[in-house]
Amino acid sequence: MLKPFIYITRKLPGTLIESLQDRYEVEMWEQDDVQVPREILLEKAGKASALLTMLSDRIDRELLDQAENLKVVANLAVGYDNIDVEYAKENGIVVCNTPDVLTETTADLAFGLMMATARRIVEGDRYIREGEWKSWSPLLLAGADIHHKTLGIVGMGSIGQAVARRAKGFSMDVLYHNRNRRPEAEEALGAAFRSLDDLLKESDFVVVLAPLTEETKGLFQKEQFALMKNSAIFINAARGPIVNEDALVEAIREGMIAGAGLDVFTKEPIDMDHPLLSLDRVVVLPHIGSSSVDTRYDMVRLCTANIQAVLEGKEPRTAL
Repeated sequence: MLKPFIYITRKLPGTLIESLQDRYEVEMWEQDDVQVPREILLEKAGKASALLTMLSDRIDRELLDQAENLKVVANLAVGYDNIDVEYAKENGIVVCNTPDVLTETTADLAFGLMMATARRIVEGDRYIREGEWKSWSPLLLAGADIHHKTLGIVGMGSIGQAVARRAKGFSMDVLYHNRNRRPEAEEALGAAFRSLDDLLKESDFVVVLAPLTEETKGLFQKEQFALMKNSAIFINAARGPIVNEDALVEAIREGMIAGAGLDVFTKEPIDMDHPLLSLDRVVVLPHIGSSSVDTRYDMVRLCTANIQAVLEGKEPRTAL
């Protein structure tokens, strides 16, 4: 009897997939930094019982319609906007993600990005490396304080609450906007709910941690940046399409806000001639929110456990 076939869309450490290789036929795209070509993904999906996918892989109706044997898609991310989840369910395909295991790591990155942007850390590093540091001066690369300032969190899920916990250590006031009130966060963290407009007006730092949905896509336009303090700093560690990048560029150039820290972009990788990359008060990262060795390994292990559970007729740990 043929073993179920599993296709993995990026190269992963062999030690992490041994449990699958012992039981199933496993094939893996040979590169970790280059996306599997669409035509190869479609071909492999056509015979796969399981797919271990990345957020850059588009799992849409075209793919699902020809995946006759597919039982489970395990996405190596907490987000799943790359997958047509409802259509998968209609076809009896289980979709899993990797929540919880990356919460604290992503919160570390979001808070670190806020600190790096506020205190101009990346600019300072570049300043020395380019030989510009000639003397100490009182306002050399003077940035913004973080302590005792107001943090506005857009998207108060588990990652948002983890960022709020870190903010309390800096004596920050925490505001949040979310589709639903979070009484537990208000009680445990002293966070205060605000409408989006009021949050933008009151916050010194606005950190976006919301999922990408029809409601949040394009949420930040010129009108939203115009509401913010001209000293405020904008951080996006969620998904790029939540923000109109042209409006963000305009907001920084015109002094509507002081700067931005971005881990995500509308198009990834971002083009090297994108105007965001020409702005000094913008810190950019290549979508590495959950990218610590420990966390990424835990994410892969969760994906493999979910796949194995579904193929053995058991309940996966994190089905959507």
